Amino acid sequence: MPRIRPVARSMAAGRSKALLETAQATLGNTPNMVRTLARSQAALDSFLAMSAALSRGVLLAKARGQIALAVANENGCDYSASAYAALGRKSGLSETEIDESLEGRARNPRMQGLLDFSRAVVAKRGKVSDSDIAAARAAGVSDAELIETVAHVALNLFANYVNHVAATEIDFPLVETPKRGRN
Repeated sequence: MPRIRPVARSMAAGRSKALLETAQATLGNTPNMVRTLARSQAALDSFLAMSAALSRGVLLAKARGQIALAVANENGCDYSASAYAALGRKSGLSETEIDESLEGRARNPRMQGLLDFSRAVVAKRGKVSDSDIAAARAAGVSDAELIETVAHVALNLFANYVNHVAATEIDFPLVETPKRGRN
């Protein structure tokens, strides 16, 4: 049972209602996490704005999804793992790539560099080492990708933490994180 209830689209008011309608039009549904964020217009607005801005960055949708899955596992967030597995399938991730991403693995060396760096940012709370950056660069990751990866990690940490705090009810096919976290 959620600790913070999602806002019903029909009950939303003002800017939150417009943002929920935008999410509905964009995603084809309005996920519980988005409706939970609607409890704070500022929180919902910032999440959607950052998501939109990063979607125009140098990282492709598949890479963004793989980073989100790795971060979800690092934080034991089953909601985000479930959501990003579903969204990842739509962006072309295979079931194998979804499973590997959750475990922080990729067959492509550049993607492995991005996942390793993402996991280091989470584990070290941003205080990555020179060798973490050197390893990512050796895998072919650019400085722009490093910075965007930090932004994606931050966005996903926000989502993971909201889900943990709110105990958001999972409204996607369940994907449990290998670390067996809840929400």
